[in-house]
Amino acid sequence: MTNKNTHNAIMHCYRELFANATPPASFDELLKNATINDRGQKEIPFLDYEIEESKFDEIIADTIKIYKIKGAILKQSFRFTILMGCSPKFKKS
Repeated sequence: MTNKNTHNAIMHCYRELFANATPPASFDELLKNATINDRGQKEIPFLDYEIEESKFDEIIADTIKIYKIKGAILKQSFRFTILMGCSPKFKKS
């Protein structure tokens, strides 16, 4: 995967995750309205949103398919990147 393709896949995935979260949100709007911390990083209130783990897994799988992410290590790395990034938290059962 190229850096541009990786970036596009990550952005697509976050857009889908937040669109399917409770409450639904536009990731682009969250990014645009994010506050900047003292280290110059954008802070998105991602823990204010919840998503079912099965829906999360479905969106990850669809994104991997759309962006043709190949190989077990790259697929796992992509999933881990999304999980450890600013994805919505999982709903409690």
